[in-house]
Amino acid sequence: MEAKPSSLVIKVGSLLVNSQRFIFSSKNPLCSTCILSGTFKSVTCSTISQTQAETVSGDGAEQPANSVEVLRRYGCSDDDIEKMFLRRPSLRNADLSQLQFKLNLLWGLGITSNDLVKIINCRPRLLSVRINHFFDERLEYFMTLFGSRETLLKAIIRNPSLLTYDFHNRIKPVITLYEGLGISREDLVPLLLSRPTMIPRTSFNDEKMEYIRKSGVSKGSNMFKHVVSIIGVSRSQTICEKAANIEKFGMSNEEVWHLIGRSPYLLTLSVDKVQRNMTFVVGTMKLPANVILEHPFLLYNNLEAVLKPRWLLAGKIEEMGLCPKIKGSLMLRALRMAEQRFLKAFVSCHPDVVAKELMDFYTTAKCVKRLAVSSKNAVFKGFPF
Repeated sequence: MEAKPSSLVIKVGSLLVNSQRFIFSSKNPLCSTCILSGTFKSVTCSTISQTQAETVSGDGAEQPANSVEVLRRYGCSDDDIEKMFLRRPSLRNADLSQLQFKLNLLWGLGITSNDLVKIINCRPRLLSVRINHFFDERLEYFMTLFGSRETLLKAIIRNPSLLTYDFHNRIKPVITLYEGLGISREDLVPLLLSRPTMIPRTSFNDEKMEYIRKSGVSKGSNMFKHVVSIIGVSRSQTICEKAANIEKFGMSNEEVWHLIGRSPYLLTLSVDKVQRNMTFVVGTMKLPANVILEHPFLLYNNLEAVLKPRWLLAGKIEEMGLCPKIKGSLMLRALRMAEQRFLKAFVSCHPDVVAKELMDFYTTAKCVKRLAVSSKNAVFKGFPF
């Protein structure tokens, strides 16, 4: 006797899949896409309606009365539910059949209740929008891209919008674009994980391609993928402003772009931070402006927490006639050290009484905040770079 498709779906719901994260039972939701033995065994979304999904997840049990019960059956605690309701109040009155259907899909991906809280905190509207559009085709593509279900799950938790981006008009063209520029899929994966907004914000034009060329980074360099991705997600106007901001301290355009090629994350720093650090390095420390060409960390370090306190401590050590003195090349090394290593090298090495005095001085220097910083009006310009 030939089995009916609907009966096959229900039978699948009673299976137990022994996997670290992908566990199905008759009491748990079941997604239209199951992951078996490390691969996706897909059932086309169009063959499973929301009614069928409810039948599978219900398995004869009493239907939930509200969204709280639906989330509890998913494994969410009362604290988890309260956090999600605070982030997305409309979930309280969500359509139960649609909510169950979407949770079924997420459960099939291996997303736990703890993961769900993180996802709603990151993308509150995820359960209010359509996520089953080209679902199976999308997952198959992502499995090929990320290489493993664990990495895919990590990427989705970090950027849940991977489930909602336009698959054919946005995701695939952007990946193809980066591959065409010379970035392999192996290099794309860590970039997508570290920069979740890479897909929706990427754009390239002739001006940006010229910036990549001016950086002098070859395709075989480890820095190439970072240069391309940062320029790709940044606005052309912003790139120009930030390069000009460094250039005005006396460096040529060629020197600035070679610096960006060696340290591309300079383009993620604000104009204000670079100006303040450069002013301190040149005006207070009396170092030549081109010192950043060899020591770009001077622009990355926090002025109030690292540069200024350590510079003041160096003056205190010299004033007290102590050794070792923080001068010359040792100053640059000291500014680059991790906090514990710095204290061990220049504070803890002295007798207890002297070390306490230096530590008190250093702590006080670190507590000095930027003038009127609490009353500063923040200017939000959207994406930071």
